[in-house]
Amino acid sequence: MPDKNSIAIIGYSGHSFVVLDAAKLMGLDVKYYCERNQVSFNPFGINYLGDEGSGSFNWNAVDEFILGIGDNRIRQKVAGLILSKNKAILNVIHPSSIISNYATFGMGNFIAANVTVNALAKIADNCILNTGCIVEHECIIESGVHIAPGTVLAGNVTIGENSFIGANSVVKQGVKIGSGVTVGAGSVVIKDIPDNAIWVGNPAKKLK
Repeated sequence: MPDKNSIAIIGYSGHSFVVLDAAKLMGLDVKYYCERNQVSFNPFGINYLGDEGSGSFNWNAVDEFILGIGDNRIRQKVAGLILSKNKAILNVIHPSSIISNYATFGMGNFIAANVTVNALAKIADNCILNTGCIVEHECIIESGVHIAPGTVLAGNVTIGENSFIGANSVVKQGVKIGSGVTVGAGSVVIKDIPDNAIWVGNPAKKLK
């Protein structure tokens, strides 16, 4: 029988395995996963709860969820669905991460192993700060942003909603990146980027 005192993860492949590993290290009681179909590969031995997008899904089974979805926009959409059912979305923060007591977070975020978030950084909702990335002082990360592994955001950087910053990129201090932006892996961003653009390279330039 479902247990309202336990937690369900939305998504159960790839990225979700990293999230689950961190959640287990935090001591979170994740007993269920939600997917369109029950999967055959179940490395964490948790139970199938159903498809959260179906009309027959039992929203009364649990009260708390974590997001195991890597795609920014789908993550945001699912978070909205969960909130519309008056359910909580938890942050998952790997114990090896270094988080300033003066940083602030919304809900539904995943902070992976060896991430550093420094003083006065503001992380909104449903973001992914992936393995080993650095978010320096006073950065503002808006909802649904994915900062890929090894990325460095220098001080006072702003990242708009649903943007993706590729692995091992560097963003210069004070730079503002718009919403819906993709920055390619290994890029060095030294100036502001407008909304809905793809930038790559060192220094990063708009991809035509």
